[in-house]
Amino acid sequence: QVQLVESGGGLVEPGGSLRLSCAASGSFASINDMAWYRQAPGKQRELVAGITRGGVTKYADPMKGRFTISRDNAKNTVFLQMNNLKPEDTAVYYCNADVLADDQTGMTLRNYWGQGTQVTVSS
Repeated sequence: QVQLVESGGGLVEPGGSLRLSCAASGSFASINDMAWYRQAPGKQRELVAGITRGGVTKYADPMKGRFTISRDNAKNTVFLQMNNLKPEDTAVYYCNADVLADDQTGMTLRNYWGQGTQVTVSS
């Protein structure tokens, strides 16, 4: 069983910064792509940023220049540094990962979600 646990959310004023972390635990062979998504009230979940195991990154346009995704493969952890936060960044932020594990039928790549962490940007 694989678990993704996010941390680092909270309340911050506009223009402030937060750093989210997501650590994977359990029994698995490796973690491939990792990503952060977010979902604001009444809106669909959307991609924030993604990173390959080799460190290639991609960002949604509203986050370019403000957010930075990174990962520590040795610690099975992905980070999201968020700077110059705006009220419209308020959402629940979810970690997502493609995990390679042996499910007794062979090595299988499965997609996992974390439970989410709330980020609120308000004065």
